Amino acid sequence: MSIHDVDPELTTLLQEELERQKNTLTLIPSENITSPAVLEALGFVGTNKYSEGYPGKRYYGGNEIIDAIETLAIERAKKLFHAEHVNVQPYSGSPANLAAYGALLTPGDTIMGMSLPFGGHLTHGWKVNVSAHYYKAVQYETNRDGFLDYEAIEAAAKQHRPRLIICGATAYPREIDFKKFSDIAQSIGAYLLADISHIAGLIVGGVHPSPIPYADVVTTTLHKTLRGPRGALIMCKKELAEKIDKAVFPGLQGGPHNHVTAAAAIALHEASSPEFSIYAKHIVANAKALAAGISSMDFNLITGGTDNHLLLMDLTNKNMPGKEAERILNSIGIIVNKNMIPFDTRSPFDPSGIRLGTPAVTTRGLSETDMESLATIITSVLTSSSHDTMLHTAKKMVHVLCEKYPLYENISYAP
Repeated sequence: MSIHDVDPELTTLLQEELERQKNTLTLIPSENITSPAVLEALGFVGTNKYSEGYPGKRYYGGNEIIDAIETLAIERAKKLFHAEHVNVQPYSGSPANLAAYGALLTPGDTIMGMSLPFGGHLTHGWKVNVSAHYYKAVQYETNRDGFLDYEAIEAAAKQHRPRLIICGATAYPREIDFKKFSDIAQSIGAYLLADISHIAGLIVGGVHPSPIPYADVVTTTLHKTLRGPRGALIMCKKELAEKIDKAVFPGLQGGPHNHVTAAAAIALHEASSPEFSIYAKHIVANAKALAAGISSMDFNLITGGTDNHLLLMDLTNKNMPGKEAERILNSIGIIVNKNMIPFDTRSPFDPSGIRLGTPAVTTRGLSETDMESLATIITSVLTSSSHDTMLHTAKKMVHVLCEKYPLYENISYAP
């Protein structure tokens, strides 16, 4: 029986979400569009199977095929990232980070990560997160210009002597120098964890440096630039493999989600293709084109541009809060998220900036020329005095782009 046969009410909502995605352009840098093959794998019957443990060492019988699937995903990840050891079981990025902390630390140890308002992640020691409850969290910030200050980070590390330094970000538009972070960590005898959730696809595509040669542990989600399902990987040196595996299971979670593991295997296979490297290059080229177009319209960008897949707009000089900008753009079919900027004086619920990224629109096929059009649309609707007319025109322009680059043409939840 189909979903519609069982639950027509839910079917309506599923179809509405599909139509929303088809008829809008996603510029949220943490979102992407998976392939139909990944979506198909997420419906795999492996979701019926409990498989606590690891391949060859399960606590339930009947896991021979699941073992083979998980091993396939592991080997593909190891080859793709050139990693010595990979754990594919974390449910998502936050559990992956917490498992890594559990493997390397004792509660009460000091950790040092990038401050959330300056582009870091909640789990990097932000005060409201469990990572700051179990560990003593020290935060580093960017300079006024939005760039990381490695000398200041080194000074803070030598002052606070953290057991673990975390690098990686959710709203930092520039390359991260993993070697500098490694040198800082080694100078005080600390572990280095690189959270590459946002840039994993750029790394395997060859357009961002890899932390694998420098970091003790590397974590990543699968669903951002890597274009996979909602899940995560933990990669580490061989000597930490046993600690990492025990921290994931039984330390933090029970049975893995086998359907997600299968989908991860497909996504990793797709990411190993020459076409994916071309895709990664297009993500960055599109982001640079979008940044150039927005900057040319007298809009401020944190750090003045981007090296990766995202840009952070500072709307202070436009006297428009990020929340309002998000609402306006959403109304014409461009989906962004409000975001704090470095040294923001506004509330995180109504900050001074918005965050934009190009992974999803690049997946759809939009080009650098289309990015120039999007820059014009975005800046026009955020500054137009004849607002209703401009919104109507902009919405039509977005619709034309959506029609030009269709999404999931052979997928439907309707009967």
